[in-house]
Amino acid sequence: MSYPYQINSIEEYKEAYKKSIEQPDAFWASIAEHFTWKKKWDKVVEWNFKEPKVEWFKGAKLNITENCIDRHLDTLGDKPALIWEPNNPEERVRVVTYNRLHKRVCQVAQMLKNNGVKKGDRVCIYMGMVPELVYAILGCARIGAIHSVIFGGFSAQSIADRVTDAHAEFIITCDGAYRGEKVIPLKSVIDDALINNTTVKRIIVFTRTRTPVSMLKGRDVWWEDEMEHAEQQVEINGKINFEPAIMDAEDPLFILYTSGSTGKPKGVVHTIAGYMIFVTYSFVNVFNYQQGQIHFCTADIGWVTGHSYIAYGPLCAGATSVMFEGIPTFPDAGRFWDIVDKHQVNILYTAPTAIRSLMGFGTQPLEGKNLSSLKVLGSVGEPINEEAWHWYDEHIGKKRCPIVDTWWQTETAGILISNLAGITPSKPSWATLPLPGVQPILVDENGNEVLPNGNETIAGNLCIKAPWPGIIRTTYGDHERCRTNYFATYDNLYFSGDGALKDENGNYRITGRVDDVLNISGHRIGTAEVENAINMHAGVVESAVVGYPHNIKGQGIYAYVILGQKHSDEELTKKDILQTVTRIIGAIAKPDKIQFVTGLPKTRSGKIMRRILRKIAEGETENLGDTTALLDPNIVNEIKEGRV
Repeated sequence: MSYPYQINSIEEYKEAYKKSIEQPDAFWASIAEHFTWKKKWDKVVEWNFKEPKVEWFKGAKLNITENCIDRHLDTLGDKPALIWEPNNPEERVRVVTYNRLHKRVCQVAQMLKNNGVKKGDRVCIYMGMVPELVYAILGCARIGAIHSVIFGGFSAQSIADRVTDAHAEFIITCDGAYRGEKVIPLKSVIDDALINNTTVKRIIVFTRTRTPVSMLKGRDVWWEDEMEHAEQQVEINGKINFEPAIMDAEDPLFILYTSGSTGKPKGVVHTIAGYMIFVTYSFVNVFNYQQGQIHFCTADIGWVTGHSYIAYGPLCAGATSVMFEGIPTFPDAGRFWDIVDKHQVNILYTAPTAIRSLMGFGTQPLEGKNLSSLKVLGSVGEPINEEAWHWYDEHIGKKRCPIVDTWWQTETAGILISNLAGITPSKPSWATLPLPGVQPILVDENGNEVLPNGNETIAGNLCIKAPWPGIIRTTYGDHERCRTNYFATYDNLYFSGDGALKDENGNYRITGRVDDVLNISGHRIGTAEVENAINMHAGVVESAVVGYPHNIKGQGIYAYVILGQKHSDEELTKKDILQTVTRIIGAIAKPDKIQFVTGLPKTRSGKIMRRILRKIAEGETENLGDTTALLDPNIVNEIKEGRV
């Protein structure tokens, strides 16, 4: 059975796209009619990109958890909402039906209320990939608290920055998390993060790994104890009852921190109604989801992909979502294929980094694995290279599964450009066509639209002309930062920060970041953030960080570092710098290469010419462009000769 707003042919796509551009109000209202509202909207959309100010479904009242859970209970109550695959394949799989999800989310909502959480409060969540993480975000949404999930790989300092920025008074965490062979001590990292914190009132700790933890009287409580108490309150005469808070369409749903081109992470804010409509619409159409199918998104819920395509999008669509605690290579490189085989997965949505990593193990891990249940393959996080695309197509999809190559960002909430599985054509390593409601435009550095001359492929900076329901509303506590980052570069346009190509058929290919942000394994990390961390090392005077092509990650981190004095053991100093970055940001931001230099190529005004450093890191040593404007052009030769 398909959905009333599902696109079933290329003709329907063209018709939907045309209507979405010419009559956006009528188009989005017709989709929104299929959701549950406490009160319908007064106006579909009101916007200007100057301030910026965007409001969707203005005046409407709703609760997103009713759309994710309650409205499915009569028809799908006993059907699986989540299938949880643990890190250790020997451990029991947990299947969470929509009825069970309803009960657990109501319990968490009551537990949060019992611990003083109110509508509008910020709750930071730092957990492993366990079902309780989904219960936690939905429990927050049920009472109108704003959740901010922090990826389990971030360091204490990164957590401290995010907790402080969000003015969060409540944290939900685990004692520890399993990740392959490692046990990550989450609660002790939280304790380190809160050493100087005076605002956090309560930490709720879920038991996962039985890692010894310190529990402070009056601040720290156990999840299990609190949930037991909450269960007695919400289960009345065998029925679960916890009325969801009535929220405004434009109330914030969550804050998700992402790296920017300055050192401080920025809190991207998404609001309830627009986010809900857009992620559900994009989920159903991009993956051509059919009711009853098993959808496996391999992302972590610490990133936006997990928010949108493990939790909110699939649940709003009444889908079954596989949630995986572990990593693709544990206990061996066949783990993804085991999961596909075991759970008869129909849709697999993963990152090019994972695909390239698994390609390196050859086809032996695929032997004996039945992948015939697969209907759709997806790629997310960065542009997929052609070699990986063809390997994925041939060995995983057996050349019978469409591959959707999705382009989107934390700030966009959901997929903006992608082929629709089996409906619109794919083109290896191209994201292809925009979804209905999405109006891309390529501009030059002056903001002028780049137009084709005949049938040529054109290149430019990728912007969007008008809002879609999932567009970023603000950066938490700093609206001016939102304006300058996304809306000030080009007049009346949302600037993605990415460059793109467009062919004669209107297909888009993303070419990567044009600002000082790196895309490492599909995760965005600001160069300034990494430089700040390197510069914290006692022996470092200054550093400059650029990206370079990396076989597995897509982009690697190359750091040029000036030391205060020459160290006798440079290898040890490199290890110390890596340890410093790990402590301040997390292992994800560790440079892949460190080159010690005596100076950096700077203009007379003191600006570092990263363009030159990028070319050297990429192995290009001849065509470095004009270096006459540099304060010391000789430094370039020294850097070229010392390249690692």
